[in-house]
Amino acid sequence: MIEEEGLMQLNEQALKQLFSEARTHKAWQAKEVPDNLLKEVYDLAKMGPTSANCLPMRILFVKSSLAKERLKPFLDAGNVEKTMAAPVTAIMAYDIHFYERMDELYPMVDAKSWFVGNEKFAQKTAFQNSTLQAAYFILAARACGLDCGPMSGFDTAKVDEEFFKNTSWRSNFLINFGYGDSAKLHPRLPRLNFDEVAKVI
Repeated sequence: MIEEEGLMQLNEQALKQLFSEARTHKAWQAKEVPDNLLKEVYDLAKMGPTSANCLPMRILFVKSSLAKERLKPFLDAGNVEKTMAAPVTAIMAYDIHFYERMDELYPMVDAKSWFVGNEKFAQKTAFQNSTLQAAYFILAARACGLDCGPMSGFDTAKVDEEFFKNTSWRSNFLINFGYGDSAKLHPRLPRLNFDEVAKVI
């Protein structure tokens, strides 16, 4: 890493692993992802900022064959094969009652009162911040040497019924994790340039 005036810039190899050479994988090596590695990834991802430290993301790691079979009927056809082959599929979810932990997570003020009785605001906050946290999770997984395959393409209502019935968790999207088979990657799709998407005013 390069250090200058107290700030550290990641070296080129680290930036390649996190961004420029990282890919969305659809084919997987038959290599297990241990539970302790998933915990290590989470322990990195949880440090990313959320509004008022609300931390609404919840995760269900689907690893066993039995659990995969429960998930399979709710996947779009194009997502079945890669999900069944992935060592781990994470249902990235959020807790609509996340604010029940606000006294602990943001004790400076009565933040819980912002959300109690305001379901629309709580839902928006949970969805936005859990999506942000899931992005941190992808980067943390890459930093820990895992490949990722995030995707939508599933029936959220049926997944919630199957896995989160009678809870306050709601599914957002899925991420397959493991060690990707780079030989089966397609060429990288284009990205938009800075001047096409950004303005400085």
